[in-house]
Amino acid sequence: MDRTDAEDGIEVEISDTQGHLRADPAELTALIRNVLNAEGRRRASISLALVDQAAIHAISRSHLGHDWPTDVISFPLSEPDDRVLTGELVISAEMAAATAAEIGVDPGDELALYVVHGLLHLCGYDDLSDPEAAKMRLREGELLAACGRPNPFDRIGNVTGRTSLRAGRPGREADAMIGPSPPPRHQSEPSPWSR
Repeated sequence: MDRTDAEDGIEVEISDTQGHLRADPAELTALIRNVLNAEGRRRASISLALVDQAAIHAISRSHLGHDWPTDVISFPLSEPDDRVLTGELVISAEMAAATAAEIGVDPGDELALYVVHGLLHLCGYDDLSDPEAAKMRLREGELLAACGRPNPFDRIGNVTGRTSLRAGRPGREADAMIGPSPPPRHQSEPSPWSR
């Protein structure tokens, strides 16, 4: 477990239990802080769990009722407008590595996309409708560019029908969010990674 407290008011805790993708905790922490600062969130406590397919599949099944793996699940532990944003992201690094290989992008860029996407959910963005998804995709691209990362969507765009992180890919479901983000879409449940 890698925990970083910061003078900037953004605390980041990272757990990496997978062996499919080497992830630099310092880079991930910087990415999280940059995204939250860009979103005007100066105080936050974010937990990031990098897991494999089996782990995210089990979480997807128990918390979403889906019997398939996904790429990122966001657990908001505060409301988007609370003074301190608190939440947990569970990300399949194994899926990031596999998808990156499939579409010909750097695995770190695919992982960064998942992190940005999950953070935007914690900040109140949603992608359940086409207009919301378009707004979210645009913001993802802006944030990735501001952090010096290419957007994997730019590489493939909608040519392959990829309009959400996993749309159109057999056996893969679009990302999911659990919690009180307005409007509530799923019943809030305690995260399996809660401290």
